Amino acid sequence: MNTKPIFLRAVLAGAALSCGAGAGLAQELNLYTSREPGLIEPLLQAFTESTGITVNTVFLKDGLAERVASEGESSPADLLMAVDAGNLADLVDKGLTQPVESPVLTDAIPENLRDPNNQWFGLSMRARVIYAAKDLDLDSITYEELADPEWKGRICIRSGQHPYNTALFSAFMAHYDAAATEEWLTGLKANLARQAGGGDRDGAKDILGGICDIAIANSYYVGLMRSGTGGDEQRAWGDGIKVILPTFENGGTHVNISGAAVAKNAPNRDEAVQLLEFLVSDEAQKIYGEANYEYPVKPGAALDPIVASFGDLQTDSIPLTEIVENRAEASALVDRVGFDN
Repeated sequence: MNTKPIFLRAVLAGAALSCGAGAGLAQELNLYTSREPGLIEPLLQAFTESTGITVNTVFLKDGLAERVASEGESSPADLLMAVDAGNLADLVDKGLTQPVESPVLTDAIPENLRDPNNQWFGLSMRARVIYAAKDLDLDSITYEELADPEWKGRICIRSGQHPYNTALFSAFMAHYDAAATEEWLTGLKANLARQAGGGDRDGAKDILGGICDIAIANSYYVGLMRSGTGGDEQRAWGDGIKVILPTFENGGTHVNISGAAVAKNAPNRDEAVQLLEFLVSDEAQKIYGEANYEYPVKPGAALDPIVASFGDLQTDSIPLTEIVENRAEASALVDRVGFDN
């Protein structure tokens, strides 16, 4: 009897079983993100090196919620990452997320920076700060004071309808009410040195150009400018300004977040939770600061030296979930006062 074919079949069958077992053990997850891939790649590489879990990234500049919704129950998305608390809240409102019960996450992330039902979690912060001319005699300011007549013709800001600003205006409304916010927006508009527009970095450029004395902008752009990431011209803009951390009179500095949520139909849910938990580790929070010049959400985590130079950040305590509820009304107020006209 020729046993060779039987032996070969046995070897091949064993090899197939071995490969199948290996495939079963191979861990991966699918990340859908509206964050630029270059900003999160260092974090994902560190996660894979630490856990052996491969992260397949799908970058969606726009339409994250629409993409996941269209894929339905068969969606391969495990983790959904977005910038701005409002975008994360939209994912929840559309039924595209699921709750995660994790002491690691709730211990690391302050309550006001995560969904109260654990549907999404903030992972990094950017503060809405003041850029000021270096020779300006100004060391502190409140958001309320930005509407004072002394600043008439001295302030630069991007469009009032930009999410960065509607979030700030929504926060103002959370502290006061719609009528007070409209009055404040009217005063702020009267103080603009030019029509609202451009980007946050344009505020720094226009301060150096003598167009305005202060600008309302996000903190992390200063790191991008001063580091030379945007070239020598932008480095000069960043070096030519100082940063002031404004506060509300009855609160702290307004922040917004980047964050993530586990997809409702995540096929690799456990791996998605592992990535979430990794992203609030000391290692990952440090990487967030170094790669993106953002503030960590985890209290006590290391800051990039450029960010640390801004001073001690006292984050406003009003929950982001309360702030995002005001977005539509804040946007309507922007149009009502003709802020961008």
